Amino acid sequence: MTEVEVKKLQDSLQDRLAQVTELLHRQRVVEDLTHRQEGQNQARVDSLVHRQNQVELQRRLDDLHSADVAYILEALPLEDRLAVWQLVKAERDGDILLEVSDSVRETLIADMDDHEIIAAAREMDADELADLAPELPRDVVHELMESLDAQQRERVRSALSYEEDQVGALMDFEMVTIREDVTLEVVLRYLRRLRELPGHTDKVFVIDDHGVLKGVLPIKRLLVNDPDKQVADVMASDPVTFHPDADAYEAAQAFERYDLVSAPVVDKNSRLIGRLTIDEMVDLIREESETEVLNMAGLREEEDIFASVWRSIRNRWSWLAVNLVTAFIASRVIGLFEESIAHLVALAALMPIVAGIGGNSGNQTITMIVRAMALDQVSPRNTKRLLKKELAVAVFNGLIWGGVIGVVAWLLYGSWSLGVVMTSAMTLNLMLAALMGVVIPMSLTRVGRDPAMGSSVMITAVTDSGGFFIFLGLATVFLM
Repeated sequence: MTEVEVKKLQDSLQDRLAQVTELLHRQRVVEDLTHRQEGQNQARVDSLVHRQNQVELQRRLDDLHSADVAYILEALPLEDRLAVWQLVKAERDGDILLEVSDSVRETLIADMDDHEIIAAAREMDADELADLAPELPRDVVHELMESLDAQQRERVRSALSYEEDQVGALMDFEMVTIREDVTLEVVLRYLRRLRELPGHTDKVFVIDDHGVLKGVLPIKRLLVNDPDKQVADVMASDPVTFHPDADAYEAAQAFERYDLVSAPVVDKNSRLIGRLTIDEMVDLIREESETEVLNMAGLREEEDIFASVWRSIRNRWSWLAVNLVTAFIASRVIGLFEESIAHLVALAALMPIVAGIGGNSGNQTITMIVRAMALDQVSPRNTKRLLKKELAVAVFNGLIWGGVIGVVAWLLYGSWSLGVVMTSAMTLNLMLAALMGVVIPMSLTRVGRDPAMGSSVMITAVTDSGGFFIFLGLATVFLM
C-alpha cells in the first residue's frame, strides 16, 4: 500500500468517525428535546426521529469492517462508545472484541451480560478464545469450555498453558495438512472440496501418519507444477519452524527476515501442532512497540484515553513519584551552589541548557540501545566497543555544540572563561548521558526488567542532576 493510499484510508476512517459522532450528537439533541417538550404528538415525533438516527447509525456500522468499528469505538468517550456498542450486531461482537485495545475491550465486556459474552465467544476459533479468556469472568470461561467439543477444549487449554510472550500462545490451529505420497492433482481436488481455506494460507503442511512434519508445499508450487508430480518431489523439505515455548518476538523477527506469511509450529518430536500467521506477528510487533513507548515514559500499562480520572492517576503515579524524588535531588544539587549563582547570575540562565541537551542526547542513546537489544544486536562481546563509540560521539557533539553555546555565552556576558566552562560542562554531561544511556537499559535487562521501563525518566534525572553539578561545580572552581 502506497503512502497516498494509506493517507486516503486514514482520511476515510476520520470521515466515518465524524459521521458517527454527528449522528450521536443528533441523537442527544433529540433526547434533550423529548425531555423538554410536552404533548403526546411532539413526543411521537421526537421518538420517530430518534429511531431514524439509530437506524442510520446502525446501517453505517453494518457497512464497516470490524477493524474500522474498533477504531471508532476507541476514539469515542465512554458514554458514546457504549451507545454505539449496543447497536453492533451480536454476531459481530466477537470479531470487534478481538480488534479493540485491551483497555477498551475491558469497558465493552463490562457492559455485556454473561449470555452476550458467551454468544460472542462461541463464534471464535480456539486461539482467539484463548486470547480473550484471561479477560472474561471465570464462570463464563468455565461455561464456554463446557460448550466446546473435546478437540476445541484441548486446543484452548493448550494455548492457555503458554505465557503470552511465547509462540504457543499465538499459534493458530486452523491449517491444511496433506501426505507426501500423493500427487498434486489429488491435493488440488482436496482443496476444492473445502468450503474455504484458513486465512493467510500461502502453503499447506506435509505430514506423515504420525503427524510429524515432513515439509511444506507452497501454493505457488502447487499451481505451477505438473499435476502428476508427487508432493514429495515439489515440497520444501527444510521450512522455517518454531517451537511453542520459543520467544514470540524472536518469531516475529524471523517472519520479517524471511518474508513469511505462515509457518509451522512443531513440538519436540517434530509433530505439527499449529501454525503462526503474519497477522498475529504484525499485531505482536505493534503491541511491543506501543508497550516500549509507554514504558519509556514510565506508564505501567496501556491506557484508554477516555478512562476515568482515578484509573489514569493509578497508571501514571508511580514514575511521577520517582520523578518527584529525582527533581528534589536536582534542586538540592542547585542548592549546594547558591552562593555561586548569587555571585554570577548568568549561571542560572545557562544551566538549563546543559541539563536539557544532556537529557536529549541520553534519550537518543537509550533509544538506539533498546532497539539494538530488541534485535539481539547487543552482546557482552560488543558492549565495550559500543560504549566507546557512544562516548566518542558524545565528546564530538559536546565540543561542537558546547563550543557554539560557549561562544554565545562569551558574546552575551563578555566572559571567555564562562564560555570555556560552558563548553566543558556540555561535553562532560553528554559523556555522562552516553554512559547512562548504555548502562541503564543493560542494567534493567540484567535484573530481568524491560530495558525500556522508565528509561526516559531515569536518564532525564541523571542528566539533570549531573548537568547541574558539573556546570555549577566547574563555575565555582574556575569563575569564583
